[in-house]
Amino acid sequence: MNKNNIAVGLDIGTTKIVAMVGKRNEYGKLEILGVGNAKSLGVKRGVVNNITQTIQSIQNAVALAEAESGYEIKDVVVGIAGQHIRSIQHHEYISRENPDNVISDADIELLINQVQKLTMLPGEEIIHVLPQEFKVDDEAGIKEPIGMYGRRLEASFHVVVGQSSSIRNAGRCVKDAGLELSGLTLEPLASAEAVLSQEEKEAGVALIDIGGGTTDLAIFKDGIIRHTAVVPFGGNVITEDIKEGCSIIEKQAELLKTRFGSAWPGENRDNEIVSIPGLRGQDAKEISLKNLSKIIHARVVEIIEMIFSEIKAYGYDNPRKKLIAGIVLTGGGSELKHIKQLVEYITGIDTRIGFPNEHIAGDSAKVVARPLYATGVGLTMESDLNNSRSQLYVKGHEHDSYYQNNSATTSKTKSNSIENQEEVVEENETEVFVEPEVERASTAETIKGRFFGSFLSKFKEFIDKSE
Repeated sequence: MNKNNIAVGLDIGTTKIVAMVGKRNEYGKLEILGVGNAKSLGVKRGVVNNITQTIQSIQNAVALAEAESGYEIKDVVVGIAGQHIRSIQHHEYISRENPDNVISDADIELLINQVQKLTMLPGEEIIHVLPQEFKVDDEAGIKEPIGMYGRRLEASFHVVVGQSSSIRNAGRCVKDAGLELSGLTLEPLASAEAVLSQEEKEAGVALIDIGGGTTDLAIFKDGIIRHTAVVPFGGNVITEDIKEGCSIIEKQAELLKTRFGSAWPGENRDNEIVSIPGLRGQDAKEISLKNLSKIIHARVVEIIEMIFSEIKAYGYDNPRKKLIAGIVLTGGGSELKHIKQLVEYITGIDTRIGFPNEHIAGDSAKVVARPLYATGVGLTMESDLNNSRSQLYVKGHEHDSYYQNNSATTSKTKSNSIENQEEVVEENETEVFVEPEVERASTAETIKGRFFGSFLSKFKEFIDKSE
């Protein structure tokens, strides 16, 4: 058996659970080898409310991904979302004992430790610590302070916080599904990696990820995350409105929304009718498409206005905070007809639909190049950066020739991610790991990596002890 460094993302959503297996090719693009899509039965508004059903759904999705890719999945990067997520801005500083020495990793470590001492509300814990800008003595706006001289080192942080119980429930489901948790990340950040370019992040952009249970917001400016928010409404509440407004069952309401629904009621004529089969011998029900669009429009307007209030809270009308790249819509809800035009009408900001096709290659691009899979692609990219290497190749696959030709090579991708290539000497079944030449991480990556490593180890320890 051959072992290969592959990446696996697990999107635990309200309507679906997606397991995605991928691997970097020689051009730095992510090639998706397998996708498992299972109906999510135990999650509501991004939060696990039924452990048993969620475990079952995860196992179903993973089994489908394994069957398609030919890999046995051992560890995954999981997305965290839900209405319990909130973010805060925090400013921290340290006074250095010897300003004649340059700022080093040890100083960054002190900053991380200071942030970890923040007092949260009861039941909350920090998920992400995202550095924004540094200040050395009186010099502000510094992105990379390592190597500089100074007595006082300051930094502003975007801190993402969530409910401990919700995070641990998700971790418990992953573990009980027979998987190891190799990473945990906020879902809008994962979606941003999949659909946004670095130029957009520099110019200023608001990513709106419309999922089944929640709508997530992530705002970037000058290449830095500036604001995140979660609205506890998504595509499912639209389906529920259609179900109640048209007196039909949920399955029919979902089909109506996806096949005939529109966020802009003005396009439908009064005489446009769709017929819905009756239940158990009842007469068919006729639904006016104009009325359908009015129901959808009312709820979508409410969701957009709630998100727009968060964009206003960020201060987008300030010239220094202007969103030059506009708004990018992604997630399953962004596939609703005419939603782009409605967002532009309400916000007055240029809008586009975000497709996760920039970072993926080959035939796999056709399969997952839908906004629906943006989070899954982003999580798989995050798994690739984590250099996960516990997945086992178990059977022949159409991609065999590529991996046989490249299994012993180590290269830097265009996205500067590093692959840890592995060889297996089948004669004595001894694994030989070929370690890559690693470049020094940026200060932002150092802070994120060190905090996350500490958080994840404590999280795993808690899950193990709770058995």
